[in-house]
Amino acid sequence: MEVPEKGGDFEHVERDVPDPEAGEVRVEVEACGICHSDVFVKETGYPGIDYPRIPGHEIAGRIDAVGDDVDQWAEGDRVGVGWHGGHCFTCEACRRGDFQQCENAEITGITFDGGYAEYTTAPAEAVAAIPDELDAVDAAPLLCAGITTFNALRNTDADPGDLVAVLGVGGLGHLGVQYAHAAGFETVALSHSADKEELATDLGADHFVDTAETDPAEALEELGGASVVLATAPVADAIEATVGGLGTDGEVVIVGVPGDPVEADVQQLIGARRSVSGWASGDARDSQDTLEFSALREITPEVETFPLSEVEEAYDRMVDNEARFRVVLEP
Repeated sequence: MEVPEKGGDFEHVERDVPDPEAGEVRVEVEACGICHSDVFVKETGYPGIDYPRIPGHEIAGRIDAVGDDVDQWAEGDRVGVGWHGGHCFTCEACRRGDFQQCENAEITGITFDGGYAEYTTAPAEAVAAIPDELDAVDAAPLLCAGITTFNALRNTDADPGDLVAVLGVGGLGHLGVQYAHAAGFETVALSHSADKEELATDLGADHFVDTAETDPAEALEELGGASVVLATAPVADAIEATVGGLGTDGEVVIVGVPGDPVEADVQQLIGARRSVSGWASGDARDSQDTLEFSALREITPEVETFPLSEVEEAYDRMVDNEARFRVVLEP
């Protein structure tokens, strides 16, 4: 299912099954999540993107062919491919092992065709193994929403037992709450929707704060101050309102990108050595860590599934924020 041009409608086209080039694998797609970042392909255009383009960077399936020079993967392997679509190995970041910051990084579904299809090819270094315990439909969103929240949390300085708040109980946040709970944090769910309290509790939240009725900073202060606020809700005002609830050396980590700038009172930051930072997913090894931890602790996303032929309806539910919580295509 391709987008023929910037702002164009999806088109169902027949293509030859692609052959993997040297250093690539071919994946028979079993599931592909729809992410808000797919708007970059469908609506806004990404710098340097070539059309037509097949979107999709939450790919789960099986390898059915490998290119020359690929020896770490074999036909039949269950694998996933996320946003990080490969790296050059030679830039300064790659030489230091920081593949996420590769100066020449590929992006699945943007710089090359993604998973809104029956088959796709990807560089071998962009591939993560999927544990047998995870269904493809559950694994697909973990390759974006999952890695984003899991990897952000594990790269903070929070220790088990620390107070960690997750702002937003939606596509990212419902996974963030599960990861925070499984990691041993005292977990707070912050949401402006009071009707999500039962869900948040079921997902593992120790506390729920209705931010429509209660100041989140005051609530977090009463609990002792948060070591981390994982901001998954892409709302600048909501993010700003949590800064005062951080404890000493606490940080707000933003993973849901708001449309407006996020402002912070510098006095609030200086007084308690607080900080506001961002985190962007990770590489294929990080994806595999996410999948393995999710299988170990039985963490799965809440999904709605659609056949590939109903991609327009599925995409619209994602864009209109009607899905609960992730949308997955099954070719």
